[in-house]
Amino acid sequence: MLDWIKNINKEYPDFWKEYLTKFEVKPNRFVVLSTETSGLNPNKDVILSLGAFSVIDDSIVIKDNFEAVLLQYKFLQDNGLSNEFIIESKMMKMPEPDAMEALINFIGNSILVGHHINFDIEMLNAALERLDCGRLKNEALDVDMMYRKLMDINDKQFSLDDLSEIYKIPKSDRNSSAEDAYKIALLFLKLKSRLGIK
Repeated sequence: MLDWIKNINKEYPDFWKEYLTKFEVKPNRFVVLSTETSGLNPNKDVILSLGAFSVIDDSIVIKDNFEAVLLQYKFLQDNGLSNEFIIESKMMKMPEPDAMEALINFIGNSILVGHHINFDIEMLNAALERLDCGRLKNEALDVDMMYRKLMDINDKQFSLDDLSEIYKIPKSDRNSSAEDAYKIALLFLKLKSRLGIK
């Protein structure tokens, strides 16, 4: 009961208050999102990089994108991991609080799309919790679930590579969150039309 009262009176950061007001109108775009993380446990692991593209109508809006490497030096140091990835990356580098604020401003009320998107959302929610924010309010679509619904398959999951091969999306040597987000966006456009999603 006391936690509930605390949450009502909680003073959220300004960017989060602004984000919450955006849900008064219906979303007019999708944001395809991919995260690269240090592991699979939202309670212990952190986001290392983020990539996202906007999809409006039936087009990927290349110039409306978000890409960042999160400076997680403390996590990497505490876990004995190399920070070579952070040093060598040409992407914009940001501390986690700045990256989360920029991402929230970018996604607004969009419908989020990803491959196993619930994991990405849990990782983002864990990062937001560290900033005294609430949980993401966006609707979400998962390309793996969309494909399984289309093909009426209940007993198997498909990797991003599996789906890319099925839909003949070329493989790339560059392995990054943005590259994955772009692949997911291409898959989403193919599945969206077949499933009649507007």
